[in-house]
Amino acid sequence: MFDFHMHSRVSFDAQDSGQQMALAAKAAGLREICFTDHIDYDPLASEQTMAFDTAAYNAEYDGLEVPGLKIRRGMEFGMDLTNPEQFKRDLRRRHFDFVLGSIHFVEDRDVYFEPYWEGKTVFQGERRFLEQTLACVELHEDFDVLAHLSFISKAWANPSQRLLPYEEHRAIIDQILRTLVRKEKGLEMNTSGVDRCGGFLPTEDIFLRFRQLGGRIVTVGSDAHNCRRVGQYAHRACGILGDMFGYVCTFEDRKPIFHRV
Repeated sequence: MFDFHMHSRVSFDAQDSGQQMALAAKAAGLREICFTDHIDYDPLASEQTMAFDTAAYNAEYDGLEVPGLKIRRGMEFGMDLTNPEQFKRDLRRRHFDFVLGSIHFVEDRDVYFEPYWEGKTVFQGERRFLEQTLACVELHEDFDVLAHLSFISKAWANPSQRLLPYEEHRAIIDQILRTLVRKEKGLEMNTSGVDRCGGFLPTEDIFLRFRQLGGRIVTVGSDAHNCRRVGQYAHRACGILGDMFGYVCTFEDRKPIFHRV
């Protein structure tokens, strides 16, 4: 099975080494993984600390090998309406096999924390997040797969931490999915929400709609920030996508590979 979203100590918010994470992946029975360390830019910060150092990345992963485990190198870029050119510059840092695009900031606020939620109902917080997501996937071209479409569900300060309900936001979610299909981008089934808010991010009904609209590229990622979470629920997620699509994707040289499961 596969885990194409994980962070070692190269990311600002993780602690374990690449080797520790890779050995944990082997122990979890995974066949292939991809490190997707953070490149995020806080719109209000005078000093940026959320983008990995390229030299540290290279030192951590170049030459890293575990017998029986295929290891890919990627990144997770925090998309914003102001940073398409920064995205292009960061892609030139080195060779990447895989690039996740994600949304963490809306209205210059990190949606994970309380300031974003002040004065908003849960529905309003979700809707603004989805509006930002739609605007970003329409603007940006340089990502391969949209990470955790419903990241807002597991935000620490989310008053409900409910799973993002497709039916309440159907029209805008469909717009996001249609944009991904038109641009031949993929959708990630992120497993980190199972323990946090009770399900995958996004939920299965959104993947079913993605398939109905012509979506083809689907990946699985644990979003692990430590060894304990590497590959967590990945086997279940791969099984669900296998039943729905017939395969799960990995990436090499920014090109999808379709694995029948």
